[in-house]
Amino acid sequence: MSFLRFAVRRLAEMAATLLGASFVIFGALYLAPGNPASFLLGGRSASPEALQAINEHYHLDDPFAVRYLSWLGQVVRGDFGRSITYRTDVSRLLADRLPNTLMLISMALVLVLVFGLVLGWIGAVRGGAADSTILVTTTVAIGTPSFVAAVLLQGLFAVKLGWFPTGGAGEGFGGMLWHLTLPAVALALYLIGMLARVTRAAMLEVLGQEHVTVARSRGVSASQVIRRHVFRNALGTVLTTGGLIVSTLLVCTILVESAFSVGGIGQLLELSTTTKDFPTVQAISLIMVALFMTVNLVVDLLHPLVDPRVTLGPAKKAS
Repeated sequence: MSFLRFAVRRLAEMAATLLGASFVIFGALYLAPGNPASFLLGGRSASPEALQAINEHYHLDDPFAVRYLSWLGQVVRGDFGRSITYRTDVSRLLADRLPNTLMLISMALVLVLVFGLVLGWIGAVRGGAADSTILVTTTVAIGTPSFVAAVLLQGLFAVKLGWFPTGGAGEGFGGMLWHLTLPAVALALYLIGMLARVTRAAMLEVLGQEHVTVARSRGVSASQVIRRHVFRNALGTVLTTGGLIVSTLLVCTILVESAFSVGGIGQLLELSTTTKDFPTVQAISLIMVALFMTVNLVVDLLHPLVDPRVTLGPAKKAS
């Protein structure tokens, strides 16, 4: 199967999966207990006429299929509807908060890739005390949930030492870097430990293979063996964790944004869920699914390029 045909097929699969995900997201919120009209009334009693007007305005009385197809048509046109809580367009809410979340996830992703790969490399190549120290450190990192790391970092570096602000996203690029440093570290800590462990295990597996021994016997320098024959072959295994890393970042950003009052879509999702703001919850959930699927698509497309042993298309059955 050619690379172009493989890419087109994966795009078609992604579109079909995204359509299915949209149905599940809309259906789950449709079946969720509670009525948005009750939140709009704020616990006050209302006349049947007022209640009817609210239901007609937000189409709350329409059948499920009508509401789903209407919502799906709006989403395709880039219209996520109006927020029940904030009384404004959901697209406007997302446009205001999405940059904070993307900046936070980008900073955390850089930390994960740099420290995860470097620690895994050092642990596999040097061994001994360095490897033992990295194993202990990554074990602690993996065992520390993001919300616990957020509280500890905030208490030590923001409240006690005063090196960083306790919350907010900051203004401008420099201000955002300063404000989002602690949230990014809290978000990345667990994934740094996980990626370091995966990188170390993948490189140790390749180090024991025959082609590495042959390269060494031919006088290839140790640095070239590690860089060209070990790390490059281990990169395929490391790349498969890309989807898991991004999905974890998206989920954990809800907790970290709330802890640091970042004002991103993770914090907006938490607030919208508690107030039954269905249009906002549906939009954020669909965007998170789309981001997760996009990363998986990129990983699938890069995998054959990084590791030539990976074949395009479905695996052949053993005879």
